[in-house]
Amino acid sequence: MIEEPPILTLRRNFPRPTQAQVDAFKGVQTGFVVDAMKGRGALDGTIKPCSNDQAVFCGVAVTAHAGPADIIGPFSAIEISGPGDIVVVATDGYQATAVAGDRMLGIAKNRGVEGFVTDGYVRDVTGILDVGVPCFCTGITPNSPAANGPATVGQRITLGGATVNAGDIIIGDRDGVVVVPFATIDQVIADLKVVCELEKELDTKVLEGLKTPGFIKELFESDRVKMID
Repeated sequence: MIEEPPILTLRRNFPRPTQAQVDAFKGVQTGFVVDAMKGRGALDGTIKPCSNDQAVFCGVAVTAHAGPADIIGPFSAIEISGPGDIVVVATDGYQATAVAGDRMLGIAKNRGVEGFVTDGYVRDVTGILDVGVPCFCTGITPNSPAANGPATVGQRITLGGATVNAGDIIIGDRDGVVVVPFATIDQVIADLKVVCELEKELDTKVLEGLKTPGFIKELFESDRVKMID
């Protein structure tokens, strides 16, 4: 017989990036961050902001895995969160009830939380928008959750096709949500500087009238193109 799990398994102490590391990603487009990670790192596109006007955030992940219809997980993640944190809640895609609402997001805001991300549903959207904490989810339903567990907090979770660990850096904007693993933060920051410089150069060329990117010009002039009438 399988042993009954505890209502909550909590990991409070996990490695955290420095404020300087977090600041290196603030104001940077998620697409640039992905480019600095070799083209990957974003959560599935089904995880969308409740409002495009409240879609920008950057901070440290505090993770939770919530059982079906459970709010023990997200509330406990909020309990150990602080200013600048992003609460990330995996629900295994559960859609029968919401996993968060405006009261929860209001409490999160009171603790300084700057974003909420889940692969589940939320409710009370009007109230969530009034709270003003960017909230990403896969859908909306008025159905109520319950405080029944089981849940984990501060441990590795999977949502939106990606793995998230507490202490990873999370960036969000209208394009989606990107995860920068804790172990690779410094390398991504270094690569991000190069990406941003290249993007700035390309922006200038486009504004100056660029009509053909260099790689397309080289391709057309190579022997790798078969021309047909």
